[in-house]
Parts: sequence; C-alpha cells; structure tokens
Amino acid sequence: MTAAPDARERVLDAAVELFAQQGFDGTSVSQVITRAGVAKGGFYHHFASKEALLYEVYGDLIGRQLDGMDEILRRQLSPADTLRALIADLVVTTAASARPALVFWREMNRLGDERTAQYRQARRRYHDTVRRLIRDAQTAGEFASVASADTVTFTIFGFVNELPLWYKPTGRKRPAQLADELADLVLAALETSA
Repeated sequence: MTAAPDARERVLDAAVELFAQQGFDGTSVSQVITRAGVAKGGFYHHFASKEALLYEVYGDLIGRQLDGMDEILRRQLSPADTLRALIADLVVTTAASARPALVFWREMNRLGDERTAQYRQARRRYHDTVRRLIRDAQTAGEFASVASADTVTFTIFGFVNELPLWYKPTGRKRPAQLADELADLVLAALETSA
C-alpha cells in the first residue's frame, strides 16, 4: 500500500462509506486505511486524526463553497444576480457532495470544541455574507422587505442544509434545476413592485 497522489481522496471516500455504514464511533482508522488502500503513513500524512478526517469530510465542501462565494462577489453583479449565483453554487455543490454532507451532519457532534468552532465560523461567514447582501439591497430599495434578511437567509440555508436528506442523483430534477427553482422563489418574494 502506498500514499499515491490521490490517497487523500481515497481516504475521504472510504471514511464517508464507513461512517455511513458503521457510524463514526464504530469505524476505526485501520478500517479506513484498509478500505482506502493506503499505508498508515499515507493516512497520517493527510489527516492528523479520525476527528480531523471527519472535519474534512465537510470542510472540503465548505472550503469550495467559500471560494465560490468569493469568486461570485468579485464579479460585482447586481444584488439579484449575485443572490441567484450564490444559490446556484450552494445547491449544485451540496448536491454533488450530498452523501459526505449527510454523514457529516449526522456525526458532527463527534467533533471537539476547536473543530466545531472552525466549522461554525466558516458557515457563519457564508450566512453573514448572504444576510448582508439581502439587507443592503432591501435598504437600497432593490429588494422588497416582505421578510427580514434573517428570514430569507434562513430559508435559503434551510433548503441547502436539508438537501442531503432527500436529494437523489437519479431523481427527476438536476441540481441546476433545483437551484433555479429556489432562486426564482426567493427572488420573486424579494421583487419590488415598480
């Protein structure tokens, strides 16, 4: 067994499968190593512990989502186009990682305080950005104030957070279609009457 260039991904994939089947507590590092086909050193080259591995199951996704958010904000689009792009990115990336996200949600209570704080800080950064976008557009009269920025933000993230529970890659609707429907719903509610 070797620490091939794709060892990190193989370990993550193996951990997701084992955590889904056996739970975090029921899965040992040696089981992950065996399933991934890597050497013990290959595992510890990428992950300091089983807890660090659990964090990365979702940390990988939130990292990509934060990078996507930053890229969307750099475009300096209108508030409506920015919100649509953010919703699309959140839905599509969450759907693509639905199983790891579901495993993480189920097992995240196994994280220690430091990793829990890191996770919450990353999520809060995204939530605060969306809330601020909506609030600023409402203040400027570009979005209606039919609901508070907090309520709209919780609606968006409620949908995204629940997605791993019901989304099926073989289902009738593709992630982009789901994203369009959510964005259409949210933006219709925020539309100002001209």
